[in-house]
Amino acid sequence: MREIHEECGVFGVWSPVKREVGQVAYTGLFSLQHRGQESAGIAVNEERVIRSCKDLGLVHEVFDRERLTALGEGQISVGHVRYSTSGDSSALNAQPMLVKHIKGQLALCHNGNLTNSWELRRRLELKGCIFQTTSDTEVISYIITQKRLQCGSIEEAVCRAMEELEGAYSLVMSSPAKLIACRDPRGIRPLCYGITEDGCHVFASETCALDAVGAEYQRDLEPGEIMIIDRAGVRSIREHCGTCSRALCVFELIYFARPDSVIEGIPVHESRKLAGKYLAQEHPVEGDVVVGVPDSGLDAALGYAAESRIPFEIGLIRNKYIGRTFIAPDQMQRSQMVRLKLNPVRSVLKGKRVILIDDSIVRGTTSRQIVSLLKEAGAGEVHVRISSPPFLNPCYYGTDIDSRGQLIACTHTVEEIRDLIDADSLGFLSVEHAGMLAPGRSGESFCTACFNGTYPAGVPANPEKMRFEQDLT
Repeated sequence: MREIHEECGVFGVWSPVKREVGQVAYTGLFSLQHRGQESAGIAVNEERVIRSCKDLGLVHEVFDRERLTALGEGQISVGHVRYSTSGDSSALNAQPMLVKHIKGQLALCHNGNLTNSWELRRRLELKGCIFQTTSDTEVISYIITQKRLQCGSIEEAVCRAMEELEGAYSLVMSSPAKLIACRDPRGIRPLCYGITEDGCHVFASETCALDAVGAEYQRDLEPGEIMIIDRAGVRSIREHCGTCSRALCVFELIYFARPDSVIEGIPVHESRKLAGKYLAQEHPVEGDVVVGVPDSGLDAALGYAAESRIPFEIGLIRNKYIGRTFIAPDQMQRSQMVRLKLNPVRSVLKGKRVILIDDSIVRGTTSRQIVSLLKEAGAGEVHVRISSPPFLNPCYYGTDIDSRGQLIACTHTVEEIRDLIDADSLGFLSVEHAGMLAPGRSGESFCTACFNGTYPAGVPANPEKMRFEQDLT
């Protein structure tokens, strides 16, 4: 079963006094778990000594009380949850990336994907650099470290490194004495900033993580901004701000972010309801009940129901206890996996014309299985509505869709897809309306490359996810 996978989540905290900042990061990462389920890691900086722990698994699988205690107390902590979009799913590629160099240590967390990582890595290797991982995050760490040897401060080094990095990146890092965060000049991936009542400064991929640690949201980092926090206070470098057009990934609003988060002032829940409203306007159909595919289809289903005045019902129940580590016997069919994750509410569906709302169709396999579940439960008709446009192009900025061969919409018409998933009708949100999910903000300020092929930050020369695993001899 091929689904769209999340990217990564980053978190950082600076405390005015020594405390268990690793526990704060642990709490924040729990709220960002939806952004990556392959690995998790935390680093704690105590008096310029950085200790880290990272491994494959969910946050609660990687960290128990013993491991958190071993991280000790400190004033700075950074954390990461990962889904691999560059490099394989090995423990070596887990983050934070810890670097030890002549001017101290650096713990680095990265959300996004560089488009020039192949070229940068080849250049570095030809200069004698030896890589231990196959992630583009290590490329970033090398570039920053090299600049640090030439610059008077770590923030100046980050600023100079940004001149060479291309693509999408939101970074949170701990130097020996500073917590630093930055966003790429287009702001493709989100990053926000908050402060707790006791004076801790927090960076996170989403505001839901600020809420979890009791931090009051202050603002989002501007595209291209570098923020530095240390004993001298809070300051910013805006040298790279305004050098490019804004291009926030629109799929953050459609799928990635948690509905209780606010991305660049945009409430995600309201944005998804708006997508459902537009769907109802574009693709009306006579029905008896509107059902959302849990969890990311529920908000759009509410919007569709409100606009169409067709009742919203909970028609599918998600089993929240089938986690990443569930291993199916070899003979079990993929359709049975869907049955383990989703179960229909027969009393809601029987004899009804069902309007099924989901966030996307990649290969179509999962959609077909869900339609089949509803019809087996007695649904008379199933009309599928998708709260995003058809995926026609791979994403090179941090979403694990790196090949047109994975995308059903590249080889099939909407009618052919409808037939393949056995739906009675099928409708996708238009690209125009996808760019209107934030009232008062133009579609040009979003990246919609996966829908229309317009890439704001270029495309990589070698787009393969496993490019660094390839033999170059």
